[in-house]
Amino acid sequence: MISAVRIMFKLICVGQKMPAWVTEGFEEYAKRLPASYRLNLIEIPLRKRTKNADIARLQREEGEQMLSHVISQHHLVTLDGRGNAWSTEQLAQQLIHWQQNYTEVALLVGSPEGLAENCLQRARQSWSLSALTLPHPLVRIIVAEQIYRAWSMIQHHPYHRA
Repeated sequence: MISAVRIMFKLICVGQKMPAWVTEGFEEYAKRLPASYRLNLIEIPLRKRTKNADIARLQREEGEQMLSHVISQHHLVTLDGRGNAWSTEQLAQQLIHWQQNYTEVALLVGSPEGLAENCLQRARQSWSLSALTLPHPLVRIIVAEQIYRAWSMIQHHPYHRA
């Protein structure tokens, strides 16, 4: 078993006012994690998209706001379809690595158009949940569940029965 090293995950997502089932799903898995792991959700307001909106500017502003929650000591991981697709076992190994090397890991989920270029450039890793396009509200739940599942695998907890 891994020692009780404290690590905090910041899941920084563009979008607010999620349906109750999204909030409940995220909170269910976040609260299952032990005190040595923290999973905090930070919501960035989605800028209003109108017919003539400058999407590149809006995306850049959202990216700047996301990065305002990240300090240089954070390990920055983007959630991006072009990133690395990890199995549960590989994610468990990532958790061990992160836990041994960082106190905070920031996970970024962008807008419907994706992440701003400045977020992609600053990231140390990129994680793809699926080759499928997933609805952003669902991504919050999947990330929380997968972190919990990987943690349970590391701890030989019965939740993960591989």
